[in-house]
Amino acid sequence: MITVLSGGTGTPKLLQGLKEIVDPTDLAIIVNTLENDYFSGVYVSADIDTVLYTMADMINEEFWYGVNGDTFITHERLEEIGCPELLRIGDIDRATKIQKTQLMVKYGLAKAVEIQAEKMGITSKIIPMSEEHSDIKIITDIGELEFHDFLIKHQAQPDVLDIKFSKVSPAVGVVESIINSDAVIIGPSNPITSILPILSLDGVKDALKDTYVVAVSPIIGSDSVSGPASKFMKALDIEVSSVGVASLYETFLDNIVIDDKDYDKKQQLNQIVNKVTITNTIMNSLDAKKNLAQIIIDSIP
Repeated sequence: MITVLSGGTGTPKLLQGLKEIVDPTDLAIIVNTLENDYFSGVYVSADIDTVLYTMADMINEEFWYGVNGDTFITHERLEEIGCPELLRIGDIDRATKIQKTQLMVKYGLAKAVEIQAEKMGITSKIIPMSEEHSDIKIITDIGELEFHDFLIKHQAQPDVLDIKFSKVSPAVGVVESIINSDAVIIGPSNPITSILPILSLDGVKDALKDTYVVAVSPIIGSDSVSGPASKFMKALDIEVSSVGVASLYETFLDNIVIDDKDYDKKQQLNQIVNKVTITNTIMNSLDAKKNLAQIIIDSIP
Protein backbone atom coordinates (compact mmCIF):
# COMPACT_ATOMS: atom_id res chain seq x y z
CA MET A 1 0.00 0.00 0.00
CA ILE A 2 1.07 3.57 -0.73
CA THR A 3 -0.05 6.41 1.52
CA VAL A 4 -0.10 9.97 0.17
CA LEU A 5 -0.12 13.11 2.33
CA SER A 6 -2.23 15.69 0.53
CA GLY A 7 -3.49 19.22 0.54
CA GLY A 8 -5.16 20.82 -2.45
CA THR A 9 -4.02 21.59 -6.02
CA GLY A 10 -0.48 20.19 -6.26
CA THR A 11 -1.01 16.76 -4.76
CA PRO A 12 -4.36 16.09 -6.48
CA LYS A 13 -2.57 16.64 -9.81
CA LEU A 14 -0.12 13.92 -8.79
CA LEU A 15 -3.02 11.71 -7.67
CA GLN A 16 -4.41 11.89 -11.21
CA GLY A 17 -1.20 10.28 -12.39
CA LEU A 18 -0.87 7.82 -9.54
CA LYS A 19 -4.34 6.36 -9.97
CA GLU A 20 -3.50 5.58 -13.61
CA ILE A 21 -0.40 3.52 -12.77
CA VAL A 22 -1.21 2.09 -9.32
CA ASP A 23 -4.25 0.02 -8.38
CA PRO A 24 -6.45 2.65 -6.65
CA THR A 25 -7.34 0.10 -3.96
CA ASP A 26 -3.66 0.21 -2.94
CA LEU A 27 -3.79 3.97 -2.33
CA ALA A 28 -4.59 5.69 0.97
CA ILE A 29 -4.74 9.48 1.02
CA ILE A 30 -4.42 11.44 4.26
CA VAL A 31 -5.86 14.90 3.65
CA ASN A 32 -5.31 18.21 5.42
CA THR A 33 -8.30 19.53 7.39
CA LEU A 34 -6.70 22.67 8.80
CA GLU A 35 -8.81 25.06 6.72
CA ASN A 36 -12.16 23.29 7.20
CA ASP A 37 -15.01 25.49 8.43
CA TYR A 38 -18.70 26.30 7.99
CA PHE A 39 -19.81 28.65 5.20
CA SER A 40 -23.44 29.42 4.31
CA GLY A 41 -24.55 26.77 6.77
CA VAL A 42 -22.58 23.92 5.19
CA TYR A 43 -19.32 22.26 6.20
CA VAL A 44 -16.56 23.09 3.73
CA SER A 45 -13.58 20.76 3.62
CA ALA A 46 -11.92 22.16 0.52
CA ASP A 47 -8.91 19.83 0.32
CA ILE A 48 -10.96 16.71 1.05
CA ASP A 49 -13.53 17.61 -1.59
CA THR A 50 -10.79 18.36 -4.11
CA VAL A 51 -9.32 14.91 -3.49
CA LEU A 52 -12.78 13.30 -3.73
CA TYR A 53 -13.54 15.04 -7.03
CA THR A 54 -10.07 14.23 -8.38
CA MET A 55 -10.37 10.54 -7.61
CA ALA A 56 -13.90 10.51 -9.09
CA ASP A 57 -12.75 12.33 -12.28
CA MET A 58 -15.05 15.28 -11.49
CA ILE A 59 -12.56 17.99 -10.53
CA ASN A 60 -12.61 21.46 -12.08
CA GLU A 61 -9.03 21.57 -13.35
CA GLU A 62 -9.11 25.30 -14.01
CA PHE A 63 -9.29 26.15 -10.30
CA TRP A 64 -8.58 22.77 -8.65
CA TYR A 65 -11.65 23.41 -6.56
CA GLY A 66 -15.24 22.34 -7.18
CA VAL A 67 -16.86 20.24 -9.88
CA ASN A 68 -16.13 20.44 -13.58
CA GLY A 69 -19.07 21.98 -15.46
CA ASP A 70 -20.89 23.00 -12.27
CA THR A 71 -23.53 25.75 -12.22
CA PHE A 72 -23.79 28.55 -9.66
CA ILE A 73 -27.51 29.29 -9.52
CA THR A 74 -27.73 29.21 -5.71
CA HIS A 75 -24.54 31.23 -5.26
CA GLU A 76 -25.73 33.90 -7.68
CA ARG A 77 -29.22 34.04 -6.14
CA LEU A 78 -27.74 34.49 -2.66
CA GLU A 79 -25.81 37.49 -3.93
CA GLU A 80 -28.92 38.93 -5.60
CA ILE A 81 -30.89 38.84 -2.34
CA GLY A 82 -28.09 40.45 -0.32
CA CYS A 83 -26.49 37.35 1.15
CA PRO A 84 -23.15 37.10 -0.69
CA GLU A 85 -20.79 34.19 -0.03
CA LEU A 86 -17.07 34.45 0.57
CA LEU A 87 -16.62 31.13 -1.22
CA ARG A 88 -18.01 30.56 -4.72
CA ILE A 89 -19.78 27.24 -4.17
CA GLY A 90 -21.27 25.47 -7.19
CA ASP A 91 -24.63 23.69 -7.09
CA ILE A 92 -23.33 20.12 -7.42
CA ASP A 93 -20.49 20.94 -5.04
CA ARG A 94 -23.00 22.39 -2.57
CA ALA A 95 -24.97 19.12 -2.64
CA THR A 96 -21.77 17.28 -1.62
CA LYS A 97 -21.25 19.73 1.21
CA ILE A 98 -24.86 19.50 2.39
CA GLN A 99 -24.65 15.72 2.46
CA LYS A 100 -21.35 15.83 4.33
CA THR A 101 -22.78 18.28 6.88
CA GLN A 102 -25.73 15.97 7.53
CA LEU A 103 -23.64 12.80 7.67
CA MET A 104 -21.24 14.39 10.16
CA VAL A 105 -24.05 14.87 12.69
CA LYS A 106 -24.52 11.11 12.87
CA TYR A 107 -21.12 9.70 11.93
CA GLY A 108 -18.36 12.31 12.19
CA LEU A 109 -16.12 13.54 9.39
CA ALA A 110 -14.07 10.40 8.63
CA LYS A 111 -17.12 8.16 8.18
CA ALA A 112 -18.91 10.87 6.20
CA VAL A 113 -15.98 11.05 3.78
CA GLU A 114 -15.89 7.25 3.53
CA ILE A 115 -19.60 7.17 2.63
CA GLN A 116 -19.19 9.92 0.04
CA ALA A 117 -16.15 8.24 -1.52
CA GLU A 118 -18.11 5.01 -1.88
CA LYS A 119 -21.05 6.85 -3.48
CA MET A 120 -18.63 8.41 -5.99
CA GLY A 121 -17.17 5.03 -6.92
CA ILE A 122 -13.78 5.73 -5.33
CA THR A 123 -11.91 2.62 -4.19
CA SER A 124 -8.94 4.39 -2.61
CA LYS A 125 -9.14 5.17 1.12
CA ILE A 126 -9.47 8.89 1.85
CA ILE A 127 -8.69 9.79 5.45
CA PRO A 128 -9.18 13.26 6.99
CA MET A 129 -6.15 14.11 9.10
CA SER A 130 -8.39 14.89 12.10
CA GLU A 131 -11.99 14.83 13.26
CA GLU A 132 -11.39 17.92 15.40
CA HIS A 133 -11.88 21.54 14.39
CA SER A 134 -8.66 23.38 13.60
CA ASP A 135 -8.12 27.07 14.07
CA ILE A 136 -5.64 28.85 11.79
CA LYS A 137 -4.67 32.52 11.84
CA ILE A 138 -2.53 34.30 9.28
CA ILE A 139 -0.68 37.17 10.95
CA THR A 140 -0.15 39.88 8.34
CA ASP A 141 0.91 43.50 7.98
CA ILE A 142 -2.79 44.48 7.98
CA GLY A 143 -3.65 42.39 11.05
CA GLU A 144 -4.72 38.87 11.99
CA LEU A 145 -6.78 37.19 9.27
CA GLU A 146 -8.79 34.01 8.96
CA PHE A 147 -7.28 31.72 6.34
CA HIS A 148 -10.05 32.13 3.74
CA ASP A 149 -10.17 35.90 4.30
CA PHE A 150 -6.44 36.02 3.52
CA LEU A 151 -6.68 33.72 0.53
CA ILE A 152 -9.93 34.87 -1.08
CA LYS A 153 -11.01 38.26 0.25
CA HIS A 154 -7.46 39.66 0.22
CA GLN A 155 -6.22 37.44 -2.64
CA ALA A 156 -3.13 36.43 -0.59
CA GLN A 157 -1.73 39.93 -1.11
CA PRO A 158 -0.83 41.03 2.45
CA ASP A 159 2.68 40.41 3.74
CA VAL A 160 2.70 37.40 6.05
CA LEU A 161 4.47 37.77 9.39
CA ASP A 162 3.50 34.50 11.08
CA ILE A 163 1.12 31.55 10.89
CA LYS A 164 -0.52 29.99 13.92
CA PHE A 165 -2.67 26.87 14.00
CA SER A 166 -4.17 24.80 16.77
CA LYS A 167 -3.01 21.30 17.65
CA VAL A 168 -5.53 18.55 16.98
CA SER A 169 -5.59 14.79 17.39
CA PRO A 170 -5.17 12.43 14.43
CA ALA A 171 -8.26 10.72 13.07
CA VAL A 172 -8.49 6.97 13.43
CA GLY A 173 -6.49 5.35 10.64
CA VAL A 174 -3.98 8.14 10.06
CA VAL A 175 -1.01 6.69 11.94
CA GLU A 176 -2.06 3.13 11.15
CA SER A 177 -2.10 3.87 7.42
CA ILE A 178 1.48 5.17 7.55
CA ILE A 179 2.70 2.22 9.61
CA ASN A 180 1.09 -0.30 7.23
CA SER A 181 2.38 1.35 4.05
CA ASP A 182 5.22 0.20 1.82
CA ALA A 183 5.99 3.88 1.28
CA VAL A 184 4.62 7.34 1.95
CA ILE A 185 4.52 10.05 -0.70
CA ILE A 186 4.39 13.65 0.48
CA GLY A 187 2.74 15.46 -2.39
CA PRO A 188 3.67 18.90 -3.74
CA SER A 189 1.11 20.75 -1.62
CA ASN A 190 1.82 23.81 0.51
CA PRO A 191 4.42 22.60 3.04
CA ILE A 192 3.25 25.00 5.75
CA THR A 193 -0.55 24.94 5.73
CA SER A 194 -1.20 21.59 4.04
CA ILE A 195 1.59 19.18 5.05
CA LEU A 196 2.95 20.59 8.33
CA PRO A 197 -0.47 20.24 10.06
CA ILE A 198 -0.46 16.51 9.21
CA LEU A 199 3.13 16.15 10.44
CA SER A 200 2.16 17.92 13.68
CA LEU A 201 -0.29 15.17 14.63
CA ASP A 202 0.78 12.90 17.49
CA GLY A 203 2.53 9.77 16.23
CA VAL A 204 2.88 10.81 12.59
CA LYS A 205 6.57 11.75 12.55
CA ASP A 206 7.53 8.64 14.51
CA ALA A 207 5.59 6.47 12.07
CA LEU A 208 7.26 8.18 9.11
CA LYS A 209 10.72 7.41 10.53
CA ASP A 210 9.93 3.71 10.15
CA THR A 211 8.58 4.04 6.58
CA TYR A 212 10.18 4.90 3.24
CA VAL A 213 9.25 8.54 2.57
CA VAL A 214 9.54 10.35 -0.75
CA ALA A 215 8.53 14.01 -1.06
CA VAL A 216 7.88 16.09 -4.16
CA SER A 217 9.02 19.68 -3.80
CA PRO A 218 6.35 22.27 -4.63
CA ILE A 219 9.10 24.88 -4.90
CA ILE A 220 11.10 25.42 -8.09
CA GLY A 221 13.93 27.90 -7.86
CA SER A 222 12.88 30.37 -5.21
CA ASP A 223 9.10 30.37 -5.65
CA SER A 224 6.13 28.05 -5.31
CA VAL A 225 4.57 26.51 -8.40
CA SER A 226 1.18 27.78 -7.21
CA GLY A 227 -0.39 29.39 -4.15
CA PRO A 228 1.15 31.33 -1.26
CA ALA A 229 3.60 28.65 -0.05
CA SER A 230 6.61 30.92 -0.58
CA LYS A 231 5.05 33.68 1.56
CA PHE A 232 4.32 31.21 4.35
CA MET A 233 7.82 29.72 4.26
CA LYS A 234 9.40 33.18 4.44
CA ALA A 235 7.21 34.06 7.42
CA LEU A 236 8.58 31.03 9.31
CA ASP A 237 12.19 31.79 8.26
CA ILE A 238 12.40 28.70 6.07
CA GLU A 239 14.43 29.03 2.88
CA VAL A 240 12.10 29.22 -0.10
CA SER A 241 13.63 26.43 -2.16
CA SER A 242 13.63 22.67 -2.49
CA VAL A 243 16.36 22.77 0.17
CA GLY A 244 13.96 24.50 2.54
CA VAL A 245 11.31 21.88 1.81
CA ALA A 246 13.79 19.06 2.49
CA SER A 247 14.82 20.68 5.78
CA LEU A 248 11.18 20.59 6.95
CA TYR A 249 11.06 16.83 6.36
CA GLU A 250 14.70 16.05 7.23
CA THR A 251 14.16 13.76 10.23
CA PHE A 252 12.27 11.13 8.23
CA LEU A 253 12.87 11.89 4.53
CA ASP A 254 14.50 9.23 2.32
CA ASN A 255 14.12 10.78 -1.13
CA ILE A 256 13.19 14.20 -2.48
CA VAL A 257 11.96 14.74 -6.02
CA ILE A 258 12.97 18.09 -7.48
CA ASP A 259 12.52 19.78 -10.83
CA ASP A 260 15.18 19.72 -13.56
CA LYS A 261 15.64 23.46 -13.06
CA ASP A 262 16.93 22.79 -9.52
CA TYR A 263 19.75 20.48 -10.60
CA ASP A 264 22.27 22.89 -9.05
CA LYS A 265 20.79 22.18 -5.59
CA LYS A 266 21.53 18.45 -5.67
CA GLN A 267 24.79 18.63 -3.75
CA GLN A 268 23.26 20.79 -1.02
CA LEU A 269 20.23 18.49 -0.82
CA ASN A 270 22.43 15.42 -0.46
CA GLN A 271 23.60 16.85 2.87
CA ILE A 272 19.99 16.62 4.08
CA VAL A 273 18.60 13.53 2.34
CA ASN A 274 20.26 10.41 0.96
CA LYS A 275 18.51 10.35 -2.40
CA VAL A 276 17.63 13.19 -4.75
CA THR A 277 15.52 12.44 -7.83
CA ILE A 278 15.65 15.05 -10.58
CA THR A 279 12.93 15.20 -13.23
CA ASN A 280 10.21 17.41 -14.68
CA THR A 281 7.74 18.18 -11.88
CA ILE A 282 5.46 20.54 -13.83
CA MET A 283 2.21 18.59 -14.26
CA ASN A 284 0.56 20.37 -17.19
CA SER A 285 -0.81 17.25 -18.89
CA LEU A 286 -1.99 13.79 -17.91
CA ASP A 287 1.13 12.29 -19.47
CA ALA A 288 3.31 14.57 -17.32
CA LYS A 289 1.36 13.54 -14.23
CA LYS A 290 1.69 9.84 -15.08
CA ASN A 291 5.41 10.21 -15.84
CA LEU A 292 6.08 11.89 -12.51
CA ALA A 293 4.01 9.30 -10.67
CA GLN A 294 5.91 6.47 -12.39
CA ILE A 295 9.28 8.00 -11.51
CA ILE A 296 8.20 8.26 -7.87
CA ILE A 297 6.97 4.67 -7.77
CA ASP A 298 10.15 3.42 -9.48
CA SER A 299 12.26 5.22 -6.87
CA ILE A 300 10.69 3.25 -4.01
CA PRO A 301 12.87 0.25 -3.00
